[in-house]
Amino acid sequence: MSPRHLARDARAVSALGVHSVHVHPRDRDGRESLDPPTVGAVTHAIRAAAPRTEIGVTTARWVEPDPLTRIDIIGQWGRLPAHARPDVASVNVHERGWQRVCAALVAAGIGVELGVWTCGDAVQLRQAGLPPGTIRVLAEVTVTDPEIALIEAMRILDALGPLPAPILLHGEDAGAWPVLAHAQRLNLDTRIGFEDTLEGPERARRATSNEQLVRYALDKAATPQRADRSVRSRRGAAHRH
Repeated sequence: MSPRHLARDARAVSALGVHSVHVHPRDRDGRESLDPPTVGAVTHAIRAAAPRTEIGVTTARWVEPDPLTRIDIIGQWGRLPAHARPDVASVNVHERGWQRVCAALVAAGIGVELGVWTCGDAVQLRQAGLPPGTIRVLAEVTVTDPEIALIEAMRILDALGPLPAPILLHGEDAGAWPVLAHAQRLNLDTRIGFEDTLEGPERARRATSNEQLVRYALDKAATPQRADRSVRSRRGAAHRH
């Protein structure tokens, strides 16, 4: 939860070949926060520990419900020093004012990750088109039943269709590992970390770190049937707790 601990995990997963980390900065009381000094402290700590790793944060409604307040805060992010400013930020397509939030990020010099949770979100995005500054589309499968999560992943990908930006596919809880394996089969970007699951692929015990979860993912990618794809695929780690 602290900048120091997030930086420690970022350094560890970066050493394993992770290109990007997604973090949810928290204030001194442990609450998720978009406050510029809080975001800046986390970003600066990670930048110092893993200087070649892309750093992403959230703009989620549950952290700040008012989109106008979020837009104002993002403007303040743009005035942070370069070493303390996030590289990218996720914006959920189903949240009110998402296009204005994207425009605020671009104005602040921060890339956009578009969060798509459902087929309806995917259709909405396809109709609206990708806003300027889009770095990637996060296809986030929130269904947790393993078998249904796989079906939902395929439905969301079908609804998105071909896009002029990379798709990062990931799941959560019991659906995290089946969806990750599907992303690896398709040679899509994917991610794993404590935001998505606290358990390894066998769900026998809880992981002790984001690094351990990434090692599990690399082991799965190295199986014979996916060895040729694992060399080319990019992976991210997500940290929240």
